[in-house]
Amino acid sequence: MRRWLAQLAPGVVVLALLLWGIEEAVNYGLVKRSLMPAPSDIGLVLWDLFADGEVAGPLSETLARLGIGFAIGAALAIVMGLAMGYWPRLYALFEPLVELLRPIPKAALVPPLVLFLGVDNAMKITSVALAVFFPVLINTVQGARGVDPVLINTARTLGVGSFSLLRKVILPASAPFICAGIRLSIALGLILAVISEMIAGTGGIGFLIIDMQRAFRIRQMYAWIVILAVVGYLLNVLLVVAEQRILFWYRTAQRT
Repeated sequence: MRRWLAQLAPGVVVLALLLWGIEEAVNYGLVKRSLMPAPSDIGLVLWDLFADGEVAGPLSETLARLGIGFAIGAALAIVMGLAMGYWPRLYALFEPLVELLRPIPKAALVPPLVLFLGVDNAMKITSVALAVFFPVLINTVQGARGVDPVLINTARTLGVGSFSLLRKVILPASAPFICAGIRLSIALGLILAVISEMIAGTGGIGFLIIDMQRAFRIRQMYAWIVILAVVGYLLNVLLVVAEQRILFWYRTAQRT
């Protein structure tokens, strides 16, 4: 615990100094209060939002869409990535298509998704799944293709079948790459969840942020942005903890 607090302390100090600087800049008129409220004003709005129980509804909507889209996108990416990494012909078949679609900013796909799926949850979940899919897929493919050939050949010599080999050898060996892709994709998934809610204009934190901006309720807008930032940070922390528990054997092997 002490080590963790010692690592966290410098970042907390920098954040506190930044907030103090913004507070002073607003109070002295260096920044227009109508455009950037003081952090203390935003803090009061946050207190009211939590005290009145107004956070739970929008937050649960956004997290539900993120969770479903994340699960779908990550599961499909892991299955396809392991297959592409194990079978060279499958890799040659799909690699050009993946490299063509991967660089497209996934936010640019939201308008076409609206045309095909409307503005309901199907569009929002699909946009999250697409954002999550490619980082996990690329990392999984790299992990599967990087497995030591000696492990694969030894397993084949022992009569291990292809699917058992994928499950017992390639998947565990690729797990560090997969976890790295998942950590990267959770932020992208949250971004697309919020963007899709802004465009669809129906529920969730994204809708509230754009709605507050249109109503020129600036303090409320920044309060929801702060909530979004904290949610993103906590999700990353949860994934780091989960990764440490899942890959405990990998950490031990690195230290030996």
